[in-house]
Amino acid sequence: MAKVSVFFPLRAGSTRILRKNTRPFRPDGRSLFQHKLEQLMQVAELVDEIVVSTNDQEVFDQMPADLKGGKLKIVRRPDALGSSTTKVRDLIDYVPGIVSGDYIFWVHATSPFIDDSDYRSALELLQSEVISGPKDSVMSVNKIQQFIWDDSVKKIINTDRSVNPWPNTQDLAPLYEINHAFYINSRKNYVEIGDRIGRDPVLFCCEGLKKIDVDWPEDFALAQAMISGENVNA
Repeated sequence: MAKVSVFFPLRAGSTRILRKNTRPFRPDGRSLFQHKLEQLMQVAELVDEIVVSTNDQEVFDQMPADLKGGKLKIVRRPDALGSSTTKVRDLIDYVPGIVSGDYIFWVHATSPFIDDSDYRSALELLQSEVISGPKDSVMSVNKIQQFIWDDSVKKIINTDRSVNPWPNTQDLAPLYEINHAFYINSRKNYVEIGDRIGRDPVLFCCEGLKKIDVDWPEDFALAQAMISGENVNA
């Protein structure tokens, strides 16, 4: 049976949203970190460990004492790997050294509406399409089926306009935006190709609120309003 490690990174010093991971998010005051950890603990029985990687003391302070130990671990990340200038490649190289699994399930707190049901579905895809199938990794995406303009070449790039300048959008070849909700890749691929995805990932398409990535203050405000049940269309 393949072992799966969850890698849950949270760095200190967010510049766009002050204390993004640890400031109050939910109506009960829980943070994005605490919200995501609750979701992850719902699938703890399906994975071998959940490793929180952080250089943020507030994350340490918010770790629930009753959940420490067992499958939940917290590892203090070197500050050199927790700054706004840290290269993702350097963090990728670091991950295999702090987790033990054959597969690494990298998740982000900034996708608050991706929940345990999605993680269960992703793990099912890992088993059916990667471990027992032809794919080599799993990646969460948003499907885009709209006209995409590339201003560097001054053209719509996802349709042949010489054949039909304005086809129905449902007839366009879909493109996929990586939304960073999660990645699942093998330790082997981390070591051999140095990436958190493989060369042929199966795509996990997100819809509706699940596409929200909290990256800017307006994203945080929208997600907070939605989780509070507020009307954001006023």
